[in-house]
Amino acid sequence: MRIRSLGYRTDLIFARHHGVVADRGDYLAIRTPSNPGFHWGNFLLFRDPPAEGALERWKQRFREEIASHQPARHLAFGWDSPEGERGVLEPFLDDGFLLNENVVLTAEAVRPPPRPNRDVAVRPLASDDDWRQAMENQVACHAAEFSLPEYRAFKARQMEGYRRMAEAGRGAWFGAFADARLVADLGVFADEGVARFQAVETHPDFRRRGICGTLVYESARHALAAPGTERLVMVADVH
Repeated sequence: MRIRSLGYRTDLIFARHHGVVADRGDYLAIRTPSNPGFHWGNFLLFRDPPAEGALERWKQRFREEIASHQPARHLAFGWDSPEGERGVLEPFLDDGFLLNENVVLTAEAVRPPPRPNRDVAVRPLASDDDWRQAMENQVACHAAEFSLPEYRAFKARQMEGYRRMAEAGRGAWFGAFADARLVADLGVFADEGVARFQAVETHPDFRRRGICGTLVYESARHALAAPGTERLVMVADVH
């Protein structure tokens, strides 16, 4: 299946590294056996938006492709529609599904943010303690949204995967450090000339200081300096 959306195409950088991607012609089955609680690491990506009667068909496909192989406490579906086609959504919404809409941002060059923070140093993570701090920052940024024990277990597995990618030379994880404390972090990983940002987070106590813009700018410069990388991609909630 040929993927048109640059967002989904770069999602597959991580899906292929961490898990299994099976092409079924009109959909892809993506599994991450090492992290079964990761919704967007264990989902079905369809070529077309949902049509009449798709709900039960898609749920059955999910059971066959995902739930029959590993624990699955969720259902997650996407469709490859850069134009934003929604299809027949009402049966999904009536069944309790939530609709996530994202915008795909791209750049081939970057300029400094209007309000750079000069009190932080931005660099790739280099030690066990750096990675520990990044893990804790990711958890702290979502403490109000999720059950912490469950989220911590998911995030620990995810960060382990990102670290393996960084150590394999596929990209890097960056931290913004105030003295020795990591106060913001993100990842940038590349494939076929395109570098994708991941999990851009600033600690709640350090927001609105220009740290995030500084971190994104410096990590983007680093990514674009890598041989063969021509474009940056960031996916964000459309709202």
